[in-house]
Amino acid sequence: MLALSLSPRYIHRWIGGYARSVVERLAEPRPEGPCHVLFALCDHFEPLWGGASAEHGRQRVDRWEREYPALAGEFRDADGFSPRHTFFFPGEQYAPAYLDSLGRLARFGLGEVELHLHHEGDDATRLEQGIRSYLRWFSEHGHLSHEAGGRPRYGFIHGNWCLANSRRDGRYCGVDSELKVLFETGCYADFTFPSAPDETQPAIVNQIYWPGGDLSRARAHERGTRARVGQVHSDRILMIQGPLALSRRKGRFGMRIESAALTANDPATESRVDCWVSQSIHVAGRPDWIFVKVHTHGAPDVQAASLLGEPGRALHRALQKYNDGDRFLLHYVTAREMYNVAHAAMHGLGGDPGAYRDYVLPKPPVAS
Repeated sequence: MLALSLSPRYIHRWIGGYARSVVERLAEPRPEGPCHVLFALCDHFEPLWGGASAEHGRQRVDRWEREYPALAGEFRDADGFSPRHTFFFPGEQYAPAYLDSLGRLARFGLGEVELHLHHEGDDATRLEQGIRSYLRWFSEHGHLSHEAGGRPRYGFIHGNWCLANSRRDGRYCGVDSELKVLFETGCYADFTFPSAPDETQPAIVNQIYWPGGDLSRARAHERGTRARVGQVHSDRILMIQGPLALSRRKGRFGMRIESAALTANDPATESRVDCWVSQSIHVAGRPDWIFVKVHTHGAPDVQAASLLGEPGRALHRALQKYNDGDRFLLHYVTAREMYNVAHAAMHGLGGDPGAYRDYVLPKPPVAS
């Protein structure tokens, strides 16, 4: 969880994709009128991180329930919403008290729960069975969006970044066809990446895209088709990436890898927020809706102290630069809401993206 200096390790896997994203951004016309910045904080929320006891995990969750409303209440976006935290909760750490506590935050409109999962040496059958069990447990607490027929829909982040067997040694996954399993169990989008400088980082950088080709092969998300106005796929999940860039290290010579990770040792700064926004991740054809997805591991004590304290407030103060009502309008969104807005863009809708928070997938019952 340290700040990342520029290292050549695995950079060959994604530097070409990053260069292409820079060229594409420079070649695109500037949007007319204000830009809407959609900001989602996606938390790999692991109460038992570091081998914590069940009671310690309960204390960590309770801290978020106790302290997050005070922080969130200090800030508003262009729609009047407070910051909205998405807790990607690890299915294998399920405990009723944890989900009930997060449900109380959801009732106040301060966040939603989605699925995080660590698994190793798995196969497709066991993976599907496990996911369906976790979805059932989450749903019993009112979490997750549901289709009209009651089928749960969920966003996903893979533990250790190893989506679809992304490591060469096969560790932390084991299922080549994971993208297929996710789609068949109701996953609407993956929010795992970026993961640089880890070897799991795909070649596609700074995009919202549809994974291409055979979804039963490992790293099927390594290639894909960029999401664009007028084109929507219904046979696969959407990949929503956070910003990845090379940026200058403040106060030092040299460069760093900016992978949109918030840690106690590398908290948000105004320059980092500027870098995230400047990557201009958007659905092709709708450049005035900029998607900024950042990630963190918010449950460990030192991380929680940072995110719930002054560094967390500094993040939201820096974001207010993008809520001046003239050049920029800020929208705090959950992962589900970000997906809904992306779909609205693909369907050719425009104007205020805040109107499309529930466009495709409704709120989870606990937040309704």
